Amino acid sequence: MEGVGAEGASAASPVAQWGNDVWRMYQYYLDKSTPHTVHRWIGTFVVMAIYCLRVYYVQGFYIIAYGLGIYILNLLIGFLSPLVDPEIDPSDGPLLPTKGSDEFKPFIRRLPEFKFWYSFTKAFVIAFVMTFFSMFDVPVFWPILLCYWIVLFVLTMRRQIAHMIKFKYIPFNVGKQKYGGKKSSASSSGSRGD
Repeated sequence: MEGVGAEGASAASPVAQWGNDVWRMYQYYLDKSTPHTVHRWIGTFVVMAIYCLRVYYVQGFYIIAYGLGIYILNLLIGFLSPLVDPEIDPSDGPLLPTKGSDEFKPFIRRLPEFKFWYSFTKAFVIAFVMTFFSMFDVPVFWPILLCYWIVLFVLTMRRQIAHMIKFKYIPFNVGKQKYGGKKSSASSSGSRGD
């Protein structure tokens, strides 16, 4: 009886080993792509364009597009929100400065950029694969879904922007003060009038 179990484990071992090797290679390239933000997003927009062309040419799968839109909106809210919401939990963790005299505390996102990108891209790939299965092509009147999603987006973003204004935080680097490093000694010595 023991021999049969051991034989089955050794037969599954090469498959498990191959799966582990593939997963490690995938993780390796994912880790190497981390510092290349622009290239990652260009690839994501290519995947997004391919998905949109697929939905346009098939003229269907609008319910998948609607579900994808809701998921992307949820990701966007996490990306724009601080890790610790000052409205919910004002005492613990890094807080956002509320006055000009407060100590600077960096904006820490609830959903970091890399995880946002990864989930965004994965969602489009899954939605693209789903367009090849007719069981996901539920007949719906797409203009109503589009109008409902636009209303949901506007209301959600209005609430998020009001939250940003109330607690005075900007989740992007645009418009923030930049500090220069130390000037080199060669340039400062050349400016003296000795």
